[in-house]
Amino acid sequence: MLSIFSDEHFMKEAFKEAQKAFDEDEVPVGAIIVCDNKIIARAHNMTERLNDVTAHAEMLAFTSATDYLGGKYLNECTLYVTLEPCVMCGGAAYWTQLKKVVYGASDEKRGFSKLSKNILHPKTEIISGVQSVICGEILTQFFERKRG
Repeated sequence: MLSIFSDEHFMKEAFKEAQKAFDEDEVPVGAIIVCDNKIIARAHNMTERLNDVTAHAEMLAFTSATDYLGGKYLNECTLYVTLEPCVMCGGAAYWTQLKKVVYGASDEKRGFSKLSKNILHPKTEIISGVQSVICGEILTQFFERKRG
């Protein structure tokens, strides 16, 4: 199906989730999952609130999307996430067989592409750098405030 919305449009929606995380004093990462031009899942980091190191935005979005669709595969879906997924989230993306992953800011220390180039499903398309400036700025602001 031809997308009526752009990657930038959907990344702005993911950024709204990152802002929620920022406001809740969580690392500001937001994610949405889109299927047939419809947002079917929204999530943001909740590791502090849930006291769960696996409660990354992507992981929560995967759970929500698979519940919505009634199946474990997201092979017709796109994940939009404000920060490059870590290896854990990349591995989970592999198992969901995502059609596409679109991320904003790169994660030079813990991003999946730095640690394991082949972690995503071979059919998954990757697009990086969408809205990277705003996605990176909120993270910088968060960590500067923490170190302040």
